[in-house]
Amino acid sequence: MTDTNWRRSSFSGGGGQGGGNCVELAHLSPTTAAVRDSKAPHRPALLLPTTALTTWLTTVR
Repeated sequence: MTDTNWRRSSFSGGGGQGGGNCVELAHLSPTTAAVRDSKAPHRPALLLPTTALTTWLTTVR
């Protein structure tokens, strides 16, 4: 997924205490999204159905 367009929240900060500890999201297709740890982008990403990701985001808001 090297050419994937990853997005990070504007609330993630620039490092330091509490900053930079964030996840990144990418839409891979209309039905699949990927989530990864921004501190370890070389590690595997979690693939989710977009419906599951939308449900989770709605719940945590």
